[in-house]
Amino acid sequence: MDGGGTLLVAAGIDKAFPGVQALSRVDFDLRVGEVHALVGENGAGKSTLTRIIAGIEKADAGHMRLAGQAYEPWSRTDAEGHGVRMVMQELNLIGNLTVAENIFIERLPARFGFIRYARLHQAAREVMEKVGLGEVDPSTPVKSLGVGRQQMVEIAAGLSRRCRVLALDEPTASLTDSEVELLFAQIRRLKAEGVGIIYISHRIEEVLRIADRVTVLRDGKVVGTHATRDLHPDAVVRMMVGRDLGHECLAPSGPRGALALRVVGLTRGDRVRDVSFEAYRGEILGVAGLMGSGRTETMRAIFGADLPQSGAVYLHGSGEPARIRKPSDAVRNGIALLTEDRKEQGLFLSLAVRTNVSITRLRGVSRLGWIDSLREQQVAGRYVDSLGIKCWSAEQAAEQLSGGNQQKVVIAKWLYRDCEILIFDEPTRGIDVGAKFEIYRMLGELARKGKAILFVSSDLKELMAIANRILVMSAGRVAGLFERGRWSEDAIMTAAFREYVKAR
Repeated sequence: MDGGGTLLVAAGIDKAFPGVQALSRVDFDLRVGEVHALVGENGAGKSTLTRIIAGIEKADAGHMRLAGQAYEPWSRTDAEGHGVRMVMQELNLIGNLTVAENIFIERLPARFGFIRYARLHQAAREVMEKVGLGEVDPSTPVKSLGVGRQQMVEIAAGLSRRCRVLALDEPTASLTDSEVELLFAQIRRLKAEGVGIIYISHRIEEVLRIADRVTVLRDGKVVGTHATRDLHPDAVVRMMVGRDLGHECLAPSGPRGALALRVVGLTRGDRVRDVSFEAYRGEILGVAGLMGSGRTETMRAIFGADLPQSGAVYLHGSGEPARIRKPSDAVRNGIALLTEDRKEQGLFLSLAVRTNVSITRLRGVSRLGWIDSLREQQVAGRYVDSLGIKCWSAEQAAEQLSGGNQQKVVIAKWLYRDCEILIFDEPTRGIDVGAKFEIYRMLGELARKGKAILFVSSDLKELMAIANRILVMSAGRVAGLFERGRWSEDAIMTAAFREYVKAR
């Protein structure tokens, strides 16, 4: 059901960055008690518009009104003073502080200058319970949590503050289906209290479930605004990308090749427990499981980012285990890892796109120990074109790109390295639907060329579309291995819960 009267109006908004017109004459409005979704490809202007509304960016032209009054926030703090808050796609947490301290960082309960931790932890538990973090100790340092749970802490912080407008930028990108349901329950509660919610997501079906209206942006302009009851997912995608994408099976066809990777008894604490599996050239092996199931930890152990306590990794059919003690050993052995956290672990944010692309194989762009900048630009330009990275040039700093385009740069650097075994951990997180299909097709082509690809994803439909086989993790163990044509969504989810049910 639509909300009440108009709460927020943004009219004629323009915003330009060096070489890019991010927004052009954009009109947007939000009603009381409404969820209004913003959708579009990466670089379409969704986050830029929301950051202007939240006081993080200043518009070059246009004006805004909040509850009928002129609204021109000069900072994020000023916007929050007006009751406008934003939970951003990129995490804004302080790793050394606890979960509770991050949630209430601006409102720590204190007496005589000392924090009242008992009260703080009790208040944090109440908020954490609502978003599925009830089992996490409020005194846990945030840096010890995985990306998915850090995202939930960020959301919990946003939900803990009373506001009139709440902007959520890709809030479910790292969440499991059960965590999404908890978030949606909180969104419905806020709607009932009259809060207006701006919701940005690349998950179209999710948008149509939770939003009352949808505004589609393309190349910084409004394509249209429609009630969700009048929309079909295909129509939204067509407006976003300007073409039909199709729904064909994207898994590589044909027989799989030789054995590329064999993992035997890999163990690291209670997050990776006696994990064994095989991956072959010419296939995409999907890796499914709930948040915290050990998917990422297993991939990091294979790559040498975390040292396993026991177990072995065998490569390319060898009878001798590979000696992988650190990531550089893995890369030398032809293994690449696209990490789940691109911002902290995947990019040099302050460096240019061309540098981030070439960093994995500097010999290819250097001569006699000196970087050939022209060659580096040519290499980066090839991937900018083939992956559709939206930047004004390869000289642009990675930190200036949208989240989805940053992810494409990470993918580009590993494609340039040309490794034989590619581990992609949540590679489409924060990437629009058009770019996702391009990445699916690209990975399928790499598999057809003989690469072995491990594809970790929280999106089960994504795995079922692209994988030849799906390995299911549950509480640190392998709970099932399904061949294409012999799986179902129910069977995979049953396996994902198996070890948790046993533990009860």
